[in-house]
Amino acid sequence: MSEFKDKVVVITGAGGGLGKSHALEFALRGAKVVVNDLGGSGDGVGASDMADEVVNEIKEKGGIAIASKASVSDPAGAKSIIDDAVAEFGTVDILVNNAGILRDKTFKKMPLEDWDIVMDVHLNGTAYVTHAAWPIMYEKNYGRIVLTSSTSGIYGNFGQSNYGAAKMGMLGLMNVLAMEGRSKNINVNVLSPAAATRLINTIPGREVDLDNPDPMSHPKLVTPAVLLMCSEDGPTGKVIQAGNGRFSTAAVFNNVDLEFGGDVTYEELLAKKDQLLDMSEATEGWTWRTEMMKKAAEKKD
Repeated sequence: MSEFKDKVVVITGAGGGLGKSHALEFALRGAKVVVNDLGGSGDGVGASDMADEVVNEIKEKGGIAIASKASVSDPAGAKSIIDDAVAEFGTVDILVNNAGILRDKTFKKMPLEDWDIVMDVHLNGTAYVTHAAWPIMYEKNYGRIVLTSSTSGIYGNFGQSNYGAAKMGMLGLMNVLAMEGRSKNINVNVLSPAAATRLINTIPGREVDLDNPDPMSHPKLVTPAVLLMCSEDGPTGKVIQAGNGRFSTAAVFNNVDLEFGGDVTYEELLAKKDQLLDMSEATEGWTWRTEMMKKAAEKKD
């Protein structure tokens, strides 16, 4: 029997691409799925019945699913996604935040409206839906949450300052929620995927044939990482990169602190600039400041 049988799984942006792949796989394994998708275009315009189409496909295969067409970027809409899950299935066990749009331009040419809408859908939308699900998971001492990031945020990508900022924000949100959820058996992780989806077709020069995609860029090659993060014995506080049949973990590294004592001048720091910037012997882990924050969090409920 699948460990996901009868789990209630909410997936945002599940009308196509990665989200659809996640939804189909969870449903295949016996989960009850809420397929959320406003159904807009890749740049966030309009609406459609994409969610219904995925639900129909799940039901045709014998699965259980309902559709939600609410916008994650609206706090009331985000809450309604979770409310629908509870009304239909009684609870929420797993939340995969996947909804997203692109409005790519260089920072110099980017209207602030393009900045705002991308931040609203990706970062705020993720926070809104997670905030609605969090009390349910907290009270029942169980939850699995995935936030979807990108190499554009972790490493940077030309022309994607809005998207990159939102996607790097996922790591900050995950770091805190993983701490706050640890005592309540709520695992929170970040996915950094690579796949051929309709969002790729909004990037000039990056068009892909979605009807005949490269098999190695299919979204289904990312989905196993999502199931791993949502499993009973899955990790928490991790960034897993997945795509093209490859999987890896990304992490923050620190080099050894330069210690000057109670007083230091710019000239003294400048004299050790090369040592400060040398990452050749850096190791994964906490700096002294974050270690203190971690210990403080462990003392709280």
